[in-house]
Amino acid sequence: MRLSGLGCVLVAGVLITATPAAAQADPFLGAPGLGDPYYPLDGNGGYDVTHYDVAIDYDPPSRHLTGHARVQARATQALRAFNLDFSGPDVRMVTVNGQPAAWDRNGEHELTVTPLLPLLPGLPFVTVIDYAGPAVDARGAGWTIAPSGGAFVAGEPHSAATWYPLNDTPLDKATFALHATVPAEWEVMSNGRRTQNEVRGDKRVVSWESKHTVLGYLTTVAIDKFTFLEQVRADGTPLLSAFAPEAEANREHEQRLPEILDFAENLYGPYPFDAAGGIYVDADLEFSLETQTRPIHAPWTDLQTVVHEIAHQWWGDAVSVRQWSDICLNECFASYTADYLWPEQKEGLDVDAKYRETTAKYLANPKFWQIPLDNPGAGREFTSVYYRGPLFLHALRRQIGDEIFFGAVKEFLHHHAYGNASIPQFRTFIQSKYGPDLTGFFHAWLNTEEPPADEYLYPGGLRV
Repeated sequence: MRLSGLGCVLVAGVLITATPAAAQADPFLGAPGLGDPYYPLDGNGGYDVTHYDVAIDYDPPSRHLTGHARVQARATQALRAFNLDFSGPDVRMVTVNGQPAAWDRNGEHELTVTPLLPLLPGLPFVTVIDYAGPAVDARGAGWTIAPSGGAFVAGEPHSAATWYPLNDTPLDKATFALHATVPAEWEVMSNGRRTQNEVRGDKRVVSWESKHTVLGYLTTVAIDKFTFLEQVRADGTPLLSAFAPEAEANREHEQRLPEILDFAENLYGPYPFDAAGGIYVDADLEFSLETQTRPIHAPWTDLQTVVHEIAHQWWGDAVSVRQWSDICLNECFASYTADYLWPEQKEGLDVDAKYRETTAKYLANPKFWQIPLDNPGAGREFTSVYYRGPLFLHALRRQIGDEIFFGAVKEFLHHHAYGNASIPQFRTFIQSKYGPDLTGFFHAWLNTEEPPADEYLYPGGLRV
């Protein structure tokens, strides 16, 4: 995710078995949350989702949303009840393995399902949820109504639960398919490859498929009267981008998408997905978001924002955080890629000079350093990682040298591809590639709330 104005404004495959203490009293209940230190009730225990198949029918004039979600999963414990995360329209019916199931909505986003027959550990099961009602405008925190009357979904860390039920945790990736029915004059964009786009009378039916696993907040649907840009990479990867009625000015940036993908691929290894593109909305959105294969872009999006969101396809999408406290893995790398590596390699910018100018400007400003990069705190995830993150990575690069730095980050991504990773794992991995002890360097940059000492602030000849 990239926020507006960040360039010039300082802002003040894992099985799920963990259960919070409250749920451990009954061993046959799936936990209502997985205990993330920031969002302890996100996700649910007792099962591992393998695939979501979501069908929606949306009428823009009335904003009525009808949904049919099929959730394929495998029980990781005996279950007489389990939870899904869902804050969308009214639930009409739930079945488990084809049999009617009881359900209850509770808390902020809990949908508790009680199957007719208990589920046995290790066995697959299918839950189907039918729901319908007015789509509530989450205004950039999920389902969002566009000025044209259409709609799109964007928000981090939560957005998916506003339009379909899921296990909303970074630890449970699954494949995803969407089937959308809208009035014929509207278009539908989503993740992955479009497998169907048919007009049937006064309706349009569109299907999208993501063959690679994806997290909930990285899924999206966008409904608008789009115009399109179709491109193809040299390796044959299809690139499909869409522009809302007032977003045509962004087409010039998107035309450089093949070049941007080649650039990022050279840094981080092969592009991890089988399709790419962008969705340019015209809503008053304060961020652009790295929705998998096809980022959602706000109207103010510039070229560096496109580079930022494409870098996320490696850092955040293919390799995702284990906990939200690890957010620097996502945003520090995406920001460094867009703000340092692209200007350096494409525009000839002296990034050492940029680093020195930035540190000199903020060295005596305590607010700049007060939020640590490692574990910034709930509600503060999207702050220092943008403006301190690139400095940290540039200092690390100068500390260990280009050959080790670029080789290590590429290997780290390959090692964790389509899974999850944490800041502690990143520190350990980098240390394994570099002989001298980096404990003091990492502590100074990641854990403190003050400027690093000069030996860590200006390594490798950064001070002139």
